[in-house]
Amino acid sequence: MEKPSASSAIPCVIAHRGASGHAPENTLAALRKAAELGAIWVEFDVMLSRDGWPVLMHDDDLARTTDGRGPLAEMSLSQLRELDVGRWFSKVFAGERIPTLKEALAALAELGLGANIEIKPTPGRETETGHTVAAYLAEAWPSNLPQPLLSSFSREALAAARGVAETAPRALLVNRVPSDWHARLIELDCGALHCNHRFLKREKAAEVQEAGYSLRCYTVNSAARARMLFDWGVDGVFTDYPDRLRSFV
Repeated sequence: MEKPSASSAIPCVIAHRGASGHAPENTLAALRKAAELGAIWVEFDVMLSRDGWPVLMHDDDLARTTDGRGPLAEMSLSQLRELDVGRWFSKVFAGERIPTLKEALAALAELGLGANIEIKPTPGRETETGHTVAAYLAEAWPSNLPQPLLSSFSREALAAARGVAETAPRALLVNRVPSDWHARLIELDCGALHCNHRFLKREKAAEVQEAGYSLRCYTVNSAARARMLFDWGVDGVFTDYPDRLRSFV
């Protein structure tokens, strides 16, 4: 379980979905851009294709970030690989493809990037996704990188991941910090809580910190807001623009 004593290897600024303010999110281009901008850790989302392959994608539906339509979970890996995930962002990235987790790990190893991997199950596949992603990471995580941090909004996915990789650091994702946040972290043996910075109050940040857990916030794109959160004792922030927060690294 990741406690503050074990979190020193995790920097206070993590590039969200890669440097997603500068390149299409959850792509190899976004990972490379994050490294180019000086990030040393990135965050990205992993879902399963219809045939069980872990791939990088945030939305259940393909419409927002690809030239395809419909649920990702209903498409095979070969079908997903035909989609363009760059042109929606800029014609400069036309032809960018949905990366597999295997390709992402190879890029991390090449770039020397640590990672927070968000397990993003489609409805009904929570346990399967948590198990598959954790098992793959346990087998294929690059030996030259620090241990990854696994996170999810899904308690079922985190429980499944714990069953496969018990010692892997885990974080529970929430929008607003719930009243039973401590019980949830104990239940899932998580050492960190990740929340939406817009709803965090200073008193709640202090409560989480005093209980001995790491606290990180998404998605913080303002240096002034980051400074305030760090003043509250927040351990880290996720940002689309790691270059804007470079002074904190």
